[in-house]
Amino acid sequence: MNDLLRQCAAGVVFGGLLILAPVQAQEFRIGFVSTDRIFKEASTAKAAQAKLEQEFSRREKDIVDLGTTLKSMVDKFEREGPTLPEGQRTSRQKQLLDQDRELQRKRREFQEDLTSRKNEELQQVLERANKVVKQVAEAEKYDLVLQEAVYVNPKHDITDKVIKTLNAGGAK
Repeated sequence: MNDLLRQCAAGVVFGGLLILAPVQAQEFRIGFVSTDRIFKEASTAKAAQAKLEQEFSRREKDIVDLGTTLKSMVDKFEREGPTLPEGQRTSRQKQLLDQDRELQRKRREFQEDLTSRKNEELQQVLERANKVVKQVAEAEKYDLVLQEAVYVNPKHDITDKVIKTLNAGGAK
């Protein structure tokens, strides 16, 4: 009797598994998107980069010019320094040190401002790209889309589709 019950129970469990098998057999679709490629290839990212270059090019040029001027002043001081009176030499050294500190401060502020603005622009590009990723995932019925992975089989990479949709003006 126990054997009969076990066989019936096993039959019910096996039958239940057969019923669930079609549900389990549905394809689980995974996609991958390379944010690095989006930042390099999408027109929105290129536009953001051009905007930053335009916004910061004048300041960068001013800093480069200031550095060139300071270098020529240092070179001149090194040539003339030994022949200058002690007081004048000390005064020029102090002036050059002050100008160098000012140049370093301006470089640091420039770099901080540039980094901050770049992060703002890239965040906007990423937000837009994420909307497009969601659109593509929903339209093509992906169950999961990853943005970081150690290895990705190229058949799962949907970056080209996302870039194409972004460039076409998707997810504004």
